[in-house]
Amino acid sequence: MAIAKAAPGKTLLSPNDHILVMIDHQSQMAFATKSIDAVTLRNNAALVAKAAKEFDVSTILTTVAEKSFSGPIFEEISAVFPGCNVIDRTTMNTWEDERIAERVNSIGKPKIVLAGLWTSVCIVGPALSALDQGFEVYFIADACGDVSVEAHEMAIQRMVQLGARPMTSLQYLLELQRDWARTGTYDQTVKTAIANGGAYGLGLIYAKTMFNASEGH
Repeated sequence: MAIAKAAPGKTLLSPNDHILVMIDHQSQMAFATKSIDAVTLRNNAALVAKAAKEFDVSTILTTVAEKSFSGPIFEEISAVFPGCNVIDRTTMNTWEDERIAERVNSIGKPKIVLAGLWTSVCIVGPALSALDQGFEVYFIADACGDVSVEAHEMAIQRMVQLGARPMTSLQYLLELQRDWARTGTYDQTVKTAIANGGAYGLGLIYAKTMFNASEGH
């Protein structure tokens, strides 16, 4: 018989159990992205980056052909991680770059969270490769995009069929916080949600301005 305990499930993410890999959020890739509006995509990428920074998540930033073709990583990401060593690759599959493998192994965490362009290339490649090597894989579906809605959805189906777990950018932030009584990260979580959380952020502005409301009390 199942017994209820006041404890989180093992598949819920915590700040110290995973590596976030943000892949190829670059202008050239964004031009052809049609499954999500580019402004929304940039906003969601910013939300993910801020969440990772706030909770001190081990994060790898990577680009492809930055200087010769694809352009720099989104400013919304680089501004959150100033001076970060962005790994620039030639491989379409991030996981096939030896430097990525070395970085993942040096960090040594069992779960991988992916976000990037495009879903069918930038995300499917490392997702399937990491799954094959025994990692638990999550991907942030609204911090990715593709050349069509169909391309995005087929990529998601392919990953889910093999065990990858989809989530959204706001879900990622709130899953890391998970308890409003955690005062050490409360203020920054609210600040990030207000800046990049869409209508939810507007609701927070209203509640705090009109009623000085706080979820932790």
